[in-house]
Amino acid sequence: MSSIRARPDTGLLFFDFRLKGKRCREQTMLPDTKQNRKRLEKILDQIDAEITLGDFEYRKYFPNSGRAAQFDSKEEPTDVAPVHVSPSFKDFADTWWNENEIRWRRNTISGNRAVLNRHLLPVFGDRTISEITKADVLAFRAEVALCAGRSGNKTLSPKTINNLMGILNMIMTEAADRFEFQNPVRNIKRLRLQRKDIQPFSLGEVRLILDTVRSDYKQYYILRFFTGMRTGELHGLKWSRVDWDARQILVRETVDKGVVDYTKTDGSQREIAMSSVVHDALRAQREVTGDGEYVFVTRDGTPLDTTNVTQRIWYPLLRYLELTPRRPYHCRHTAATLWLAAGENPEWIARQMGHANTEMLFRVYSRYVPNLTRKDGSAFDRFVTNAINGGMEEEVQS
Repeated sequence: MSSIRARPDTGLLFFDFRLKGKRCREQTMLPDTKQNRKRLEKILDQIDAEITLGDFEYRKYFPNSGRAAQFDSKEEPTDVAPVHVSPSFKDFADTWWNENEIRWRRNTISGNRAVLNRHLLPVFGDRTISEITKADVLAFRAEVALCAGRSGNKTLSPKTINNLMGILNMIMTEAADRFEFQNPVRNIKRLRLQRKDIQPFSLGEVRLILDTVRSDYKQYYILRFFTGMRTGELHGLKWSRVDWDARQILVRETVDKGVVDYTKTDGSQREIAMSSVVHDALRAQREVTGDGEYVFVTRDGTPLDTTNVTQRIWYPLLRYLELTPRRPYHCRHTAATLWLAAGENPEWIARQMGHANTEMLFRVYSRYVPNLTRKDGSAFDRFVTNAINGGMEEEVQS
């Protein structure tokens, strides 16, 4: 009797039927689920009907089977959808890559390729993609969590692991849709990320840095502290993007490792208002670089190199001043907290930073505002005190 069965070793479904007195078993790459069984049973009913009528064509259903030649007929096969066999993870990953690479930025391409080559292909590359189970994915995540991270970290961070799993999920989602199996990554929750404390510089520390830094980098750090520009945005700033009349800096591109690229996001394309100190710094820098293309350049006239500036200028300066070591990105944090401390409109600040809305502004920076402005609830305290003492009507009218 014909049936759909599952292999005990793999759990994958296969057809079991008889044709011309011979028992035939044909393997599929579909896991044993109710939905897959229902689908295969419909196909098996059609096979049984055609066998009964004497017009069953083996190769129509199982074109890659080694037994197909035994039952070939001289008649031309009709259009019957064969049972799909899914490819290896590596083969499908190559397909997925070729289809998606065109929409990625350069940094995304290099990052995704590194994830594939270092982590995903060594583990899953030779596996049939539909055979990968949730248990396999969880074991992979547990193993990769023990890998050494960058910058001397003993293990990969939860953020990095979530990124690896995100890329795996994109590949498996597309494969599951095409080959009709359940995505094993679908219901796996992301690792919880610990909130990182940022350490913006105080205004006094900013003044100390600007008073001490090498004179040829003073204008550079004025812009870092008072514009909120990212490193690549500042290194990629061209004089053609400085609008003197409107007193604006037009952020349009970035430079990373000598390569000009689009900004981090569409929202990063923005106009930054020049404060007086930024305007004066740019005027002074213009005297230095003259008619060059970029605002901040090396002696050869090329954009600054991030690693060189960080290792030769930034960290030695912090050590000399005995300030807590912080990544240059904290200059951007400093700009945000100083704007908030000055009482600027949060929506305006978000636009200056290149944020889509004020959510990140309040989530990341707002807790620093009381320490910088001393607006720590004292206004509310005065209002309530006056109200309790009988001055509510007068307070409200004022």
